[in-house]
Amino acid sequence: MKVKIEIEEGLPEDEVIIRCARLDDSIVSLQNYILKQSNGKRCLPLKIDETEFYVPLEEIYFFETEGRELRVHTAEKFFYCSYKLYELEELLPGNFMRVSKSTIANLDFIYSVTRNLTASSVLEFSGTNKRVMLSRAYFKVVTERLKARKLGL
Repeated sequence: MKVKIEIEEGLPEDEVIIRCARLDDSIVSLQNYILKQSNGKRCLPLKIDETEFYVPLEEIYFFETEGRELRVHTAEKFFYCSYKLYELEELLPGNFMRVSKSTIANLDFIYSVTRNLTASSVLEFSGTNKRVMLSRAYFKVVTERLKARKLGL
């Protein structure tokens, strides 16, 4: 692994870019370590009606689109978000992953995968009864990442 530091005067804030051949747990751990060094938890501004909440990413189970709305689910609530899924894919840390065309899930909370050979499989989350569909297009890459994370590879 190469480590390179470039000093650029006039930047509004420090920026760390990680370039990697593939995303694995060592890269995710590095990203999480860097984020922890930057003054605490990262939060997303989310809404319920006219009230805005700042929810830490560590509490978010999944993001799903329903019509034109983007819902953000925690263990007990759901909020609305102004981002698009493709924007979130670029912003979120490596423990979040697209699991279907309309859903991004937090891999840290996935408890089980119920496979369905003819249709979408089902992901269940620990600490809640919420479930999401895992599409066949994403099944292999998601289950490989889950196995690697759970085994510590």
